[in-house]
Amino acid sequence: MTKLVVAKFGGSAIGPNGESIPKIIQRINNLKKESKVIAVFSAPLTMHNGKKRSLTDVILEQGENAQNGITPSLDIVASTYQKILEMINSENIENCKKILNLNLEKAQKALDEAFRNKEFVDETRSRALAFSGEILMSHMMNYILKSNGMKSDSVDFDDWPIITDNNIESTNFLASKSRENIDKISQLVEENEVVTIGGFIGKTIDNVLTTYERGGSDRTAADLGILFHKKYETSIDFEKDSAVVSADPKIVETNLREVSQLSYNEARLAGMFGMKILDPIAIKEIVENGVDLPITITNMKNPEKITTIKRILDEQKGHPIKIVTGKENCAIFRIETSSIQKLLISLEKDKRYSEFVILSPFTKDGIEFSRILFLDGDYVKRNEKYLLGFDSLATITYNRGVITLIGDEMWRVQQVASRTSAKIGDAGLNILNMDAQEETSRIIIVVEDTGDNIKNAIKAIHQEISNINFI
Repeated sequence: MTKLVVAKFGGSAIGPNGESIPKIIQRINNLKKESKVIAVFSAPLTMHNGKKRSLTDVILEQGENAQNGITPSLDIVASTYQKILEMINSENIENCKKILNLNLEKAQKALDEAFRNKEFVDETRSRALAFSGEILMSHMMNYILKSNGMKSDSVDFDDWPIITDNNIESTNFLASKSRENIDKISQLVEENEVVTIGGFIGKTIDNVLTTYERGGSDRTAADLGILFHKKYETSIDFEKDSAVVSADPKIVETNLREVSQLSYNEARLAGMFGMKILDPIAIKEIVENGVDLPITITNMKNPEKITTIKRILDEQKGHPIKIVTGKENCAIFRIETSSIQKLLISLEKDKRYSEFVILSPFTKDGIEFSRILFLDGDYVKRNEKYLLGFDSLATITYNRGVITLIGDEMWRVQQVASRTSAKIGDAGLNILNMDAQEETSRIIIVVEDTGDNIKNAIKAIHQEISNINFI
């Protein structure tokens, strides 16, 4: 069976003004030697006032300006792509300029609509983001690859294979409908060495443009793997600044361990609780569709350094606690246990939302209460009325942070709960909740989200577990 690798390149992999594109060209050249390649691209970064910024954030800012009556501008976006345009040879430059201008016109039209209507939401917002970001970048990369001698093509929005539901700004993948819509991209894969496509973007069966949540390009890569796994020997490769290590290197600077393997479960938990490995919903969609796809996290600058993610891992060696991570801006929702089931069903069926964890229940005045730890406090604020509708006496506590230890075989570490809780105390923090269950492959410690509490706790716990040696 022919091999196919779905390779995802995020904004940081592209770099400001496309400065890392030569490395991407080199990586795709290597990947295509042994495999067909579908390359998924996020929006690039730019430099603005001396700082790196995603073009996604630039467009969101311009959209906010538009709805507040300030004339929106694509100047920053246009100047970024003008720099990227310099990487395209004379044979392809005119065609690329046409594509560039056409997409920027579509993005400007969406911003102008927002200005007129004083509203930057739904399809207007999605079109502004897509045509200034992921879709445009995928076309630019197609011409860059052509300029470097590769046989490539890009997917037009008219032929988009990712079909979603009607939730425009936080949409959901419809696998069966998408399978009915892959003829064009299948043809492109057959005819070319590389096919480029924008991440984060979907469309409804009625051709309305939709977007995933932030980080949704990971989901696009997973969705394409799901669609092609029967036709090709398919794998997914996430190209990043580094492979996976035992904590966020921006927080922990010493004693970091390289993580060679993660299970689907470990990778999903790490993503949920703050490690930027990949979007946990990408893993969830692979599992829900009954697919077993090998996934790699590749250090783009040093491709020999990889982390492999599998459904079932090889025999495990090394430290059972693979990752210590943290998540700020969480919220705890307390609800009578008798009312929780309806809420959980609604979150799954209606909202298709799963970024929460059920903590241990407690009893007060003879009534049992359940606690739900939501990992995005802003989501809870936006949906307070919806959540409280299931129990008018429910309560919400914001400004909570969570530190999480992750490892499917963490049970092998003696006294891990007591040792880590002691380190939290040593760091001067008060534990508000601790949830440790062998079956869940994680220990959750909830503290107040203030100052550097989360970072200090991660440092303290990581140092403690680094002192435990395992073969």
